[in-house]
Amino acid sequence: MKNYDVYGIGNALVDTEYEVDDAFLEHAKLPKGIMTLIEEDDRQKLIQLLEQEHENHAIKQAGGGSAANTMVIVSQLGGSAFYSCKVANDATGDFFVKDLAAADIDTNLGADREAGATGQCISMVTPDAERTMTTCLGITNFLSTEELNPDALRNSATLYIEGYLVSSTTGYQAALEAQAVARAANVTVALTLSDPAMVENFKPHYEQLLDRGVDLLFCNHDEARLLTDADSADDCVNALKHIVPKFVMTCGSAGALAWDGDRVISTEGVPTTAVDTTGAGDIFAGAFMYALSKGEDFASANKLANKSASLLVSRFGARLTQEQVDADLKQA
Repeated sequence: MKNYDVYGIGNALVDTEYEVDDAFLEHAKLPKGIMTLIEEDDRQKLIQLLEQEHENHAIKQAGGGSAANTMVIVSQLGGSAFYSCKVANDATGDFFVKDLAAADIDTNLGADREAGATGQCISMVTPDAERTMTTCLGITNFLSTEELNPDALRNSATLYIEGYLVSSTTGYQAALEAQAVARAANVTVALTLSDPAMVENFKPHYEQLLDRGVDLLFCNHDEARLLTDADSADDCVNALKHIVPKFVMTCGSAGALAWDGDRVISTEGVPTTAVDTTGAGDIFAGAFMYALSKGEDFASANKLANKSASLLVSRFGARLTQEQVDADLKQA
């Protein structure tokens, strides 16, 4: 029996959320709904613009990172997870380490962390619930093969690779190495495309990962369009069938389309009033993989994942509390 249901590798960030309007995004010259990588100087200027010039105040701060959010929901639902990542020996890094420990997630992180700045993400949410992010990667930009734990990976049912790693030279190499270890040990390899901008700018990297063997792909419709050069949801599904054995493509409020290798499973979205879409794809993937780890089929996994994402977007933040999961998801 495997020690872990899911072994994740990805960025380690602390998320800070703000409520803004479209006019602010235009003034700040930020593309709406897209994640933009920025340097530390730009991060400080953006915070000054938010808090001093426009008097926007942070509404929430929490541990984050796309794949970290995914590991958290796996654990909250009752699964076991390991996370490979990189944080500094600063106060922000201490916060991140304690946050994952509180979520009962094992990691490679110890007390001997390197000096530097832990990565931070500023998430700006507009009234239509769309989230625009800027990420200052800090030390997580240098995540490498040194952060991998091959023994834990070999003793996991699924490897989950965060697509954002394609933007980092060392992070991408770590993803390739983790993929190689997983395939040699017959561990299922799952990949998320993460963000349209990543697919647009690093498509060859994704294609290399897919060529080397991905068993399960997570993406949204926009990411699928960019990867496949198709347009409609049906055309994207047909194109993806020739790229990866199994996949799930989310379509916002319309739900999700999953291909289990034999048939397409269409699951309608769960009606809700969305206030913040931050982390919706992360929690969807985590709930989906958790369901599979417990022997559920793609239809049941798709249903749980849709319900989980719907619950998340109805409130602020990229994660649910354990109480919310216990009350609304464990009975799903």
